[in-house]
Amino acid sequence: MPVVVIANPKGGVGKSTLATNIAGYHASQGHAVMLGDADRQQSSRLWLGLRPPAARPVATWDLNADLIARPPRGTTHVVLDTPAGLNGWRFNDIVKLADKVIVPLQPSVFDIFATRAFLDQLAEHRHAGKMQVGVIGMRVDARTIAADKLRDFVEGLGLPVLGYLRDTQNYIHLAARGLSLFDVAPSRVDKDLEQWQGVCRWLDE
Repeated sequence: MPVVVIANPKGGVGKSTLATNIAGYHASQGHAVMLGDADRQQSSRLWLGLRPPAARPVATWDLNADLIARPPRGTTHVVLDTPAGLNGWRFNDIVKLADKVIVPLQPSVFDIFATRAFLDQLAEHRHAGKMQVGVIGMRVDARTIAADKLRDFVEGLGLPVLGYLRDTQNYIHLAARGLSLFDVAPSRVDKDLEQWQGVCRWLDE
């Protein structure tokens, strides 16, 4: 049962957007997927509450006082949305569970510096050898100097860049209805689905 963790110590970088869309992707492939939310804001849990009955099911992964509850039988894929400032025992527990860690990164000097330290922390963790780590550029306008600096930084990481996702209202409008890119007609979100191709291939490996 693969566990995909979405993590970055910075807030507001798009962790919940990634977590809900990855859960939606797994559901669209017919998997029995669970979505957990360790963030105080509970954005992913809110998304689950908005999800219409006609949509492909995504179950709630309840997190108890010890952070993680065992997923029920029949679950094939798990996605975990994590809080900003992830550290200490929560960081250790989550990293021990993770098969794959996706780190969203925005084209901001503050995000880049904060994320560099976090990636170093991941690499030094005793379970680093058992998990895959990938980076996704979030809200990237390819025409900006900030986007160029983000590419320069990511190229030096030695980690796979799964994709660069544009800043679009599609994510906002879909989230308000408990939906992902993978729940609507592809023609409505074709540009975004194209940007997700590398992410989906990496998830399926």
